[in-house]
Amino acid sequence: MAAGLGTALFLALLSCTKPYEPLPDREERKEPQKEEEITMPEQIKITVSGKTLPINIENNAATQALVKALREKSITYEAHDYGGFEKVGALGRSLPANDTQITAKAGDVILYGGDQIVLFYGSNSWSYTRIGKMEYGSLDELKSFLGAGQGNITVTLSL
Repeated sequence: MAAGLGTALFLALLSCTKPYEPLPDREERKEPQKEEEITMPEQIKITVSGKTLPINIENNAATQALVKALREKSITYEAHDYGGFEKVGALGRSLPANDTQITAKAGDVILYGGDQIVLFYGSNSWSYTRIGKMEYGSLDELKSFLGAGQGNITVTLSL
């Protein structure tokens, strides 16, 4: 009886398998096409009042979209002081946001609301998308560069 059950089970399993089909040659295989990959630079530039600093950028959807736009032309916008710890300004376009709760610190460049760039000369915790970090000397030099507490500035982002 047990031998008959084993044979029946073997035949049942055999009937469930697909017949062998060889894989096509590598040239014949259809690989899914990827979106155009963007070669990301390690830095972009920020210019304020004729002075320029590098920004070491993250590699995320927001920075990829920003770099793609900067390859066409530089982006210039106005930024104003907010809260005594940042300069913020409308970018004039939306970037893909991937906000997470972070504590931004002096030198951080952050995307807020998908269409505003925040340049920190202080610290704040909120839900942001990180763009990168400015390379600067001392905190006083960063505050001077951004005109901290001195009103509106014109900011240019470029490659």
